[in-house]
Parts: sequence; C-alpha cells; structure tokens
Amino acid sequence: MIELRTPAEIEQMRPVGRFVAETLQALKREVTVGMNLLHIDKRAHELIRRAGAESCYIDYAPSFGSGPFGHVICTSVNESVLHGMPFDYALKDGDLLTLDFAVSLNGWVADSAISFVVGTPRAEDLALIDTTERALAAGIAAAQPGGKVGDISAAIAKVARADGLKINTDFGGHGVGRTMHGDPHIPNAGRAGRGFPLKPGLVIAIEPWFLQSTDELITEQRDGWTLSSADGSRGAHSEHTIAITEDGPIILTQA
Repeated sequence: MIELRTPAEIEQMRPVGRFVAETLQALKREVTVGMNLLHIDKRAHELIRRAGAESCYIDYAPSFGSGPFGHVICTSVNESVLHGMPFDYALKDGDLLTLDFAVSLNGWVADSAISFVVGTPRAEDLALIDTTERALAAGIAAAQPGGKVGDISAAIAKVARADGLKINTDFGGHGVGRTMHGDPHIPNAGRAGRGFPLKPGLVIAIEPWFLQSTDELITEQRDGWTLSSADGSRGAHSEHTIAITEDGPIILTQA
C-alpha cells in the first residue's frame, strides 16, 4: 500500500531525517583504521538511545535475511555492499566502508547510506563512490511531481552506464513512512515515463549501489545477511530519504 503524506506530516519527518544524517556524519568522523565494526554498531546504538529513537534493523527479519538482524547499523566492507552485518573485524587502511542506517523517531522513519574509504584511498574506490553519489543526485533531481518512478530509475542508470557499470535491480529504493520498507520499489534501472506516478506527498528512499565489475551478488555464509559481489570486486552505496512536494523533491536525510 502506497501512502501519501500531508505537508504537515512531511514536516514531522524532518527530525528523524536530520538525526539519521547527523549520526552517519558523526560515525564517519569517528571511524579510523583499526576500529572494529562491532564498536561502530555499539556507538550507533548509544546515539539511538540518547535521541530516544528506535532501530529499524535490530528485530528486522525479512525473507531475504537469516533471522532477526540483531544490530542497529549495516556495515558493509569492500566487496560487501548491502545488509552488511557487523562482526568482529578491525578496519584496515584503504577499506571501503558503507554505513546504512534507518531509525524511527516520534513514529516516523528515515533511511540513508554513505560510503567512504578508511585511511588511504584507492582512486578506483573514490571513483565508484563518486558514481553512486552522482547517480543519487540524478535520481533525486528526476523525482518531480507529475513524473513516474521510471524517471528516477532511468536517471540513476544513465549515470552508472556512462561509467561502464552493470546494474542489479533486485534491491533498490522504496517507500518510507511509519515503517522502513514500503511501496513503491524503485529499481536502479528502468524506463522513463513508466511506473507509479510521483505525486506530492510521496516519501521514498532512493539508493543507487554498484559493484566495480559485476551485477551479481552472493550472500555471505557467516551471517546469512551480508550481500557481496560474486567476483570479489568492491561496492559502494549512497542513499537519501526524500519527500516529493508541489515544488519538487526535498531531502530529509541531509545534515
């Protein structure tokens, strides 16, 4: 079921969007070489409790995961790109890290993700991150009232294909509101002018993610959750929660 939010409800969603954005930026500043992924999860948990928010992940148990997630943030490293379950791993110099974070505050949800390099970056990693960020910006720019979901998908795909990347459409953007995942599904490739109408009041997460040399994913056996590239190439992921208004899209998860 797709629900449209009133202007007043969109205003009510701003605090959770701001909290998600500020938490991701705070964690990015704190992450250093040698930091354990479990420490990042612990720190995110502390910030959630301090804000009086609730994690959308800890009890999350969809069909594509192995039981409740059990943590409050996704930490995907190098070849892992989505649903990275924190585990006992100390970050190394040059690791490409994605943090994906969603919480509920005052009954509203926001969802966002960032990718960055810990320590010394490799040029190809920075280029991949840049592609996801430009694809996200293009998708947001295409999220105009009167358009279609396919406009967003096509805009994202145009950026990725111009950089020679393959696109997996199994996982992508989604509706956001009282819960983390809702309709409509927003794949990272599609045809402009097709799909669900983009109406004022629609709140969605747009999340381009790409792998350097494949579009195939495998599920890591260590946890039954973490999705990694089938060929070991690295991945990056950028995500914002946005609201479509009469005047165009507004980004809710912006610090």
